[in-house]
Amino acid sequence: MKSKETDELLNKIKELIMSPKEWLSLKEAATYAGVSYNTFIKFREMGLRVAEIEGIKRVSRKEIDTFFENHSY
Repeated sequence: MKSKETDELLNKIKELIMSPKEWLSLKEAATYAGVSYNTFIKFREMGLRVAEIEGIKRVSRKEIDTFFENHSY
């Protein structure tokens, strides 16, 4: 029989898989893009747009996808 903790963990995993959040931290965004954090910072210098509100930085998945599309050849 499953424990309550196991059920809660499974529910959190399902939630993450089924409804990924649109706005990611820079570290999460680097993971999403499949690059290191330092490489991701270079992408910012190349024009990747990042939202910053009171020091909190977030990047939308759409912006990352668009950035890659714009830099594809």
